[in-house]
Amino acid sequence: MRVHILMAVSALAIVAGLPGAAIAQKYPAKPVRIVVGFQPGGGTDIAARVIAQKLTEAMGNSFVVDNRPGAAGNLAADLVAKAPPDGYAIFMANSTIAIPSLFAKLPFDIRKDFTPLSNIALGPSVLSVHPSLPARDVKGLIALARARPGELTYGSGGRGNITHLAMELLTSMARIRMVHAPYKGAAPSLVGLMNGEVQAVFSSIPAALPHVGSGRMRALGVSISRRSNALPNVPTIAEAGLPGYYAASWYGLLLPAGVPRPVVDALSKEIVAIMRVPDVREKMLAQGFEPVGDTPEEFAKFIREEIARWEKVVKAAGIKPE
Repeated sequence: MRVHILMAVSALAIVAGLPGAAIAQKYPAKPVRIVVGFQPGGGTDIAARVIAQKLTEAMGNSFVVDNRPGAAGNLAADLVAKAPPDGYAIFMANSTIAIPSLFAKLPFDIRKDFTPLSNIALGPSVLSVHPSLPARDVKGLIALARARPGELTYGSGGRGNITHLAMELLTSMARIRMVHAPYKGAAPSLVGLMNGEVQAVFSSIPAALPHVGSGRMRALGVSISRRSNALPNVPTIAEAGLPGYYAASWYGLLLPAGVPRPVVDALSKEIVAIMRVPDVREKMLAQGFEPVGDTPEEFAKFIREEIARWEKVVKAAGIKPE
């Protein structure tokens, strides 16, 4: 009798697993959209197109990039959050989605309405100063700011931008005070630094490279936990004087909540493999990205940590949600 019961339970388990298995075997049975919340040509769009091409080659159906710009990427995020949970709409997110405290009201909840799939790449920033500033390294900048509280000015790509928050994190950890000068974009903030309007700025590494090379800017530190291949002689901020410092843009894939696990697993398997392909890594590195390609569980943990990190920074900086 016990043997018959066990056989019956096993049979039920197999039958219960069939729908998910069948979905995974058929997926993708039609084109898949990778929705990007920004115009073509930016970092988020570039990362999406690299992944879309490789997923198309690997999974036997088209993965197409669908640009839906607006509201700092939140229009596209909401579109995917409300899409059917079948794996045919994927959101290419950037780090802004993990800073909900910047927004007074969002039509979705990053914690509940998405299934994290994979972090594709990090976009580290580099802290640079005007060459006339006597600070030669991160410790020197911190010492100078302590000696001249409220006198040094830093530029950013705009209020709430990662280049703003990265410096707010630095000043908070170092217990120094600097004046924020927001610009209308990252490029104007670099011009402001080179013209001497501000003394320091965070920027993407590709944007900074030509100016660092020409001597118009002095690079002091990279914002993530390892040095950049593009600036191998520039230490991380953590190793250069501020242990534990970490700030980065990132680009990752999210599915709507409720997508069947077999579909999540099928996509995850391919993405992890894609991010280890040499030509993909070379393309990412050429754009100043640090390739990642982690599991859904690892990415979910990373997002939770990012939300907690930036929530503290936003609150400490007194940035009011808009």
